[in-house]
Parts: sequence; structure tokens; C-alpha cells
Amino acid sequence: GWHTLGVAVRWRGRVSVLGDGGGGAAGAEVERWVGVPGMSALGRQLAGELAVWYGTRVAELAREGDVWRLAGDDGVELGRYQAVVVSAPPAQTAVLLERAAPMMAARVAGMRMAPCWAVMAAFEESLGLPFCGAFVVGGSPLAWIACNSSKPGRSSEIETWVLHAGPEWSAHHLDDVPEAVEAELLRAGAELLGRGLERPVHLRAHRWRYALPLAALEERCLVDETGSIVACGDWCGGPRIEGAVLSGLAAADRLAAFPAQASREGGSGPD
Repeated sequence: GWHTLGVAVRWRGRVSVLGDGGGGAAGAEVERWVGVPGMSALGRQLAGELAVWYGTRVAELAREGDVWRLAGDDGVELGRYQAVVVSAPPAQTAVLLERAAPMMAARVAGMRMAPCWAVMAAFEESLGLPFCGAFVVGGSPLAWIACNSSKPGRSSEIETWVLHAGPEWSAHHLDDVPEAVEAELLRAGAELLGRGLERPVHLRAHRWRYALPLAALEERCLVDETGSIVACGDWCGGPRIEGAVLSGLAAADRLAAFPAQASREGGSGPD
């Protein structure tokens, strides 16, 4: 469906395995897809005509009668709703649901997520590598590298590479300053590729504190005893974007059943 709508295109770049014990192609039979012109296109398409509030943190979720009242950091009310979906990382979900759904919060609180440091580097001249992406094995700080400019819909005027550190290295360097991470991952990339990566025209590090579930739940989503709170994310049923999408679809299915349930119990259900 996304392909038909033009927001997802197959990425046909060659993917290799590098590092100690690596070498050769990786998963040549695997179809890899990307959002176009960027991954955020998927979220924008799903949002459709919804009214979306950006840069807003929900700090409180409280039951009032047959609705849930949401409030922000400053205590200002953000609306009243008959059902709520929470798709935040486990640590944040547990805090938000501590009073509203304590049993769900207790279960989620024990889940651990690994962080990920990533660096985007752009070069005026092509690196001339025989692949567009590579999984990294062995003792390198890196776990994955990819030529972002090789993906459909991205600008090809300048070659850009994304360097993802592995979870252990990222956790050990969680509180490092971005400049130190940039230097170390660029050095690791040069060592891995056997060539210098000097003088990038753009270099920026970004930290995802909650990037990868260390152990995902078997359930695709969690539902509280009232059926009106659903929690989902890549920590339910499987990691990465596939897990997140499947968990979100499962949450939508559970929420779609809520109006019928509320009707049987005498409630009105959500609009």
C-alpha cells in the first residue's frame, strides 16, 4: 500500500558484511524498503488528516468518569478521551501509566532498551565503495554503516554515510559529548574500510537512548483491564520498524474493538 501511494520504494543497494569473520554479500534475497523522500514520510501518511500536536509531552493520564484526562508538563489540560494509545519507550510508558494502569506499568517497567549512537558524515567526493550498506561483525564499535544518499528519494549531490554504533559501545559511551562520538566513530569507520575519512563537509552525531529492545514481549501490544488503554511499540513482538508497525496495527485492532465492548457495557465508545 505504501508503495502504491509513493511513500515507500525498494532500496536495491548491495549490502555486505564487514569486520572480523565478515566478507561477501548479506541477504541478497532480502527485499529492503525505505520511506521516500525520508522515513518520516511513513508517519506523515499514517497521520493523514489527524490533528497532530508536536513538541508536546503528556505528563499525566487520569481517569475522570468514563474518560481519560491528559495534561502536559505545566498541568494544562490536553483533552479528554475515551481511549488512549501509548507508544512511548517502556521507561516513559511505565511512568505515564503508574497511576492510570499500575499492573501494565509494573510489567513494562522491567523492560530494558539498548541505546544507539549514530553519526551522519557527508563527503564532497565519493568513497568509491563496492556496497551501499554493511553489517559489521567483530570488535569494531560499529554495527551498521549505510550510504544514505544511495537510497531512493535522497539527494545524490553529495555522498552521505550513516555510521551506527553497536549497543554495547553506545551504552558504554552513553554520556559522551557528541564531538567525541563523532571522532571515534569516524576513526572506527576509517579502520573498518581501510581508508581515510578525513575532512567530511558535514558531521553530526545523534543519540537514541531507547533504540533497541534487549528482549521484546511476545504480545504485539498490551491492553489494560478496561480495554481503553493500549500500549505498543518495537518492544512488543519484535524490534525495528517491522516490529513497531506490527505492534501499532495490533493496537489499532484492539482499539477498534473497544467501541463494541463499551456499547455492550453501556458506554458510548470513542468517536
